Amino acid sequence: MPSSLPPGLPIVPDGSRDDAGSVPFPMSEADFEAAVSDALARIPPDLAKTMDNVAIFIEDDYTPQPGDDPDTVLLGLYEGVPLTERDSWWGAGSLPDRITIFRLPILEICASREEVIEEVTVTVVHEIAHHFGISDERLHELGWG
Repeated sequence: MPSSLPPGLPIVPDGSRDDAGSVPFPMSEADFEAAVSDALARIPPDLAKTMDNVAIFIEDDYTPQPGDDPDTVLLGLYEGVPLTERDSWWGAGSLPDRITIFRLPILEICASREEVIEEVTVTVVHEIAHHFGISDERLHELGWG
């Protein structure tokens, strides 16, 4: 997996890829979902228990939003209110926070099922960190950028 592609962050492809990334790893949607389940099982139980009202989804690809670079590629996306920003009103009827894992960009940078599981694990941990209010800058410092 190319080290120039950080997990869970916007990636603007420069056209260069190693051999492993030249063709997406062939994995069905069902197999990818199973790989995501395997990756989620790797999340430490103490961390998983502290998550509050979070749903995880799988989509094929990220669609850049207005104002985004149209070439933006994401491996994962956290949408919600971090725990550090919630107050007493938050729980009253709030929808779950959402973590989305994007299948096609992950398959494009992986060459095996184990790499897919590893990349999904890193991406999910990165997005969970946002749920806990940890910034991208701090994640980079911790090696999860």
